[in-house]
Amino acid sequence: MTDTPLFRRQFREEYIGKYYSGKVHFAFITLWCTCGIALCVFYIHKPTLLQLLIIPLTFIYTNLFEYLGHRYPMHHRTRFLQAVFKRHTLQHHHFFTSEHMNFDTVNDFKIVLFPPVLLIFFSLFFVLPIFVLIYHYFSLNTALLYVATTLAYYLNYEWLHLAYHLPETHWVYRIPGVLTLRKLHHNHHNLHEMDKYNFNISYPVFDIIFRTLK
Repeated sequence: MTDTPLFRRQFREEYIGKYYSGKVHFAFITLWCTCGIALCVFYIHKPTLLQLLIIPLTFIYTNLFEYLGHRYPMHHRTRFLQAVFKRHTLQHHHFFTSEHMNFDTVNDFKIVLFPPVLLIFFSLFFVLPIFVLIYHYFSLNTALLYVATTLAYYLNYEWLHLAYHLPETHWVYRIPGVLTLRKLHHNHHNLHEMDKYNFNISYPVFDIIFRTLK
């Protein structure tokens, strides 16, 4: 049985520096994504229905990426992704258990939100190359729609995951569907079943397809 309050104290002492700000962390991720989305939308010009198909295709692709990344490297130790396993299974899942799902302070955001450097790396080395390929083989509109959708999905993922660890009395749960999604994530934080069910953090599309929804 994990002593969650003790684990939280030790984690804060070791990993949350005195200059860290959960509010700044949240603001950076939000501004990076919204500015990127706005820039893409500004340059999109009269998209066709065929070009707009990239939006649902990108949603499905990113939802699958989320599912596979969470189900496997985040919950199974692998040679080259041990840091991912450590941060998620050994830290996040012991900081938040099914009995202790809520933040204590805003600086606890650090154990939920991805590090800003990871967002920059993801944008430059994953999103940008695919943007170039889509632009080369299809069109600028299609490439911009891909980037905007990817950033929107990333931001939505972060916002939802953050919401799941807020108190159930928070106003965010007035938004239809958010409380239901929180309950799915709550089930996932059962230490005995975390590697078996509910791997979609956002929308359980592939949990339904692969029959891992609980």
